[in-house]
Amino acid sequence: MAGFLFVTDLDHTLVGDDQALLLLNERLQRHREEYGTKIVYATGRSPVLYRELQEEKNLLEPDALILSVGTEIYLDGSDSPDSTWAAILSQGWDRNLVLNQTAKFTELKPQPSTEQRPFKVSFFLEEEASVAVLPKLESELLKSNLNVKLIYSSGIDLDIVPRRSDKGQAVQFLRQKWKFVAEQTVVCGDSGNDIALFATGNERGIIVGNARRELLQWHNENPANHRYLAQNACAGGILEGLRYFGLME
Repeated sequence: MAGFLFVTDLDHTLVGDDQALLLLNERLQRHREEYGTKIVYATGRSPVLYRELQEEKNLLEPDALILSVGTEIYLDGSDSPDSTWAAILSQGWDRNLVLNQTAKFTELKPQPSTEQRPFKVSFFLEEEASVAVLPKLESELLKSNLNVKLIYSSGIDLDIVPRRSDKGQAVQFLRQKWKFVAEQTVVCGDSGNDIALFATGNERGIIVGNARRELLQWHNENPANHRYLAQNACAGGILEGLRYFGLME
């Protein structure tokens, strides 16, 4: 056994099966103590909503947090976002201009203020409306020379973020910082905003058994030997995948 970089989404991936989560937490903590494994949570949640979930589910304290769909990285329990990552994202980002353009679309309903972050503008967008709205919105933002991308997931959540920002790019940043090769890195997810985790490099990927349609569709269209589709849901699926890749007994 050797140490590895463990990166997981939270809602419906790490969290969702309390019994399996207890077992996974115990194994991960032991692995971290014995082999120097690093634990990273990569979530769409803001710092406020992350803390709520951490307390509710008694999550392990991670070595790093990737919050707000990859737009903020917090290292070693710090309350301040990593300044190097923030500097990378600030190039070509204009939050006020994004707000001006999105105001033209009545179908976009702003998410709560806790979810509006320096490098993330977030809305609720009904799935039926998304088919027509997303291409038009993307076109308008491009016309304004905004260096952004749209991340739509779970049939309701729309995040507009800097083009260089997503969970996958944030993982690459940490991987290089901590000197883990792709084969020593595993990423886990269940929904559309996790596609970036699986698409960015050759990291081992675990898609949990309860994954949403948009992720399964992408997985089927982009097959890869370094990705595993689990039978079990949530933390049970992660345990299954870690055994499959030989990262854990």
